[in-house]
Amino acid sequence: MVYIGGKDKPADDTTGQCPFCRAPSMSDEDGLIVARGDTAYVVLNLYPYNPGHLMVVPYRHVSDYTELSETETVEVAHLTQTAMRVVRAVSGPDGFNLGMNQGTVAGAGIAAHLHQHVVPRWSGDANFLPIVAQTKAVPELLADTRSKLAAAWPRPAEGHA
Repeated sequence: MVYIGGKDKPADDTTGQCPFCRAPSMSDEDGLIVARGDTAYVVLNLYPYNPGHLMVVPYRHVSDYTELSETETVEVAHLTQTAMRVVRAVSGPDGFNLGMNQGTVAGAGIAAHLHQHVVPRWSGDANFLPIVAQTKAVPELLADTRSKLAAAWPRPAEGHA
């Protein structure tokens, strides 16, 4: 609720303040990074909609999907596919929501740095908490989720980006 209220919400209008620009300089554990590519990386959402909620983020500070280079676009797509494979292997979801919110009006919490959401979904994963308390319970610590997903992430020799 603190984040939703705006307290301590990270600024995102400059690369120095952007959490998606800062994360790659941290250790994978501290930055909640699951995998790193050449032009993009995969990170757990600090405020997940569901357990295993990942984001695929280009390293370059761009806000609009049309600003990605062809190389970045291909890697974001491949990392998204791999993220789905890994989450399926680790957690067995029934489906996924994939998406990019372009601009604040479209729901982007951090509009200045493009990121693709990969949200695992299970049949019946909505419960009374979002309705009664306007919150969602996530039954696993982010560090534990990151460790499981990172351990299951294929290495380049295994044929997936």
